[in-house]
Amino acid sequence: MDELRQIERDVVEGEKRLAEQEALLIELKRSNESTIKAQAQFEMMRKAQLDREQRQQCLLSLLHP
Repeated sequence: MDELRQIERDVVEGEKRLAEQEALLIELKRSNESTIKAQAQFEMMRKAQLDREQRQQCLLSLLHP
């Protein structure tokens, strides 16, 4: 249960960071600035978030078979 609580907090925090990074990307595009680094960071963050969500689902399935 502790591990599930932690991963749930991590998922929520990851969503928040993804939203912030996406807002940064939008702002860079509006300013006609390069988005290459921000886009790469966003993709890495999105993959990490997917990994966290998969771990969360795995833990949930173990608790509720």
